[in-house]
Amino acid sequence: MNIKDYLNSNIPVLTDSGFETTLLFHHNIDLPHFASFYLLDKPKYDDVIYNYYKEHLEIAKQYKLGYILESGTWRANRDWGFKLGYNESDLVKVNQLAIKQLKAFKDEYSANLPFILISGQIGPAKDGYTITAVMSEIEAQKYHDLQIKAFKEAGADLASALTMGYINEALGIVNSAKENDLPIVISFTVETDGHLPSGETLKDAIETIDRATNSYPLHYMINCAHPSHFVDQLEEDGKWKSRIKAIRANASCKSHAELDEATELDRGDILDFGKWHAQLKEKLPNLNIYGGCCGSDVEHVAEICKNISIPVEA
Repeated sequence: MNIKDYLNSNIPVLTDSGFETTLLFHHNIDLPHFASFYLLDKPKYDDVIYNYYKEHLEIAKQYKLGYILESGTWRANRDWGFKLGYNESDLVKVNQLAIKQLKAFKDEYSANLPFILISGQIGPAKDGYTITAVMSEIEAQKYHDLQIKAFKEAGADLASALTMGYINEALGIVNSAKENDLPIVISFTVETDGHLPSGETLKDAIETIDRATNSYPLHYMINCAHPSHFVDQLEEDGKWKSRIKAIRANASCKSHAELDEATELDRGDILDFGKWHAQLKEKLPNLNIYGGCCGSDVEHVAEICKNISIPVEA
């Protein structure tokens, strides 16, 4: 099967949860600029990262689900990389190293799961929550070429652009992926009113990108927002809603501004978190990919599985 066949099958798919918040709050690992990628080439963190992925893969193994391995490269781009002392060559290397590391997990678990896909994760060039500098579609394409090309050369199955806050940047990423023949998933974040930080709606964002690219993205996702922030936006019918196949929600109901100022982890209500996904599954006809984002961890992902009617293997 090709990637679309995998993801369009009736097999639910898992991915991981809040990688950065898990490292920061559960393991007390300092993350300058909230960037986790700089840990990937430092052997002293190998066990922590290995155990993080293993815990999530074990849940997928328990339920016999598909799995998407996401690289820890959300901020491995020029803006954040330069602040940490990486040049462009360094960034290419660390992005490719991330994919190489995930291939080891794929080799270890492939015999136990229906399928495993490796995704190179892309984040916004700037702060995804406060839109201060807006790139044009062309500028965004040139900017994000570095990661897209690195993932393609490293043999990633796809790329996923998470926490997109406005249409132009997401569209530029899709154009780069299309030019480099790499499947792409676009994930938008929203504020507490259900709109992108730019003020654009999910409907407009999805329809605009599909219209401009002949529906090139494999599908769309919503991440880094609590389900209560966007559930009302899903009341409106339309083809755009059927294009949302994945949710990676925040554990906390707090706004992005409140989370930025928080000094303690807000894990939210884990039982309630699972129940929200049962509601989302009813509202989104093609939803079949589940994970978490800020504040969530492996317990949240396990709770999702309990609420989306997945029988446990004996």
